[in-house]
Amino acid sequence: MVVKLVVAVRKDLDMGKGKIAAQVAHAAVSCAIKAMKEKKKIFDEWMDEGQKKIVVKVPNVDEIYIIKKKADSMGIINEVIQDRGYTQVEPGTVTCIGLGPDYEVYLDDITGKYKLL
Repeated sequence: MVVKLVVAVRKDLDMGKGKIAAQVAHAAVSCAIKAMKEKKKIFDEWMDEGQKKIVVKVPNVDEIYIIKKKADSMGIINEVIQDRGYTQVEPGTVTCIGLGPDYEVYLDDITGKYKLL
């Protein structure tokens, strides 16, 4: 089974490309570290398969929490990322959520309906 990591980014925020890249990196690193500790077998598969990552866009913060609720109910590692507020958004602003790494079939059940960023 294919393993991947998905990051869902809010599109209602006026973040520049660099800011989005940084937020996605925060989510990916946070999820990877958590997976390395909590789901070592899946993490190792993900590493061996080339660390597949997908970035999708969601309309708003409410959608982030809908995704989180689904991921939590399925036992999928997830990390909601809140910005420190040094540059483009206010402190504490939720910018994205990372999911996985986990099996693609499970992540697609949660994020498959969203368009790629």
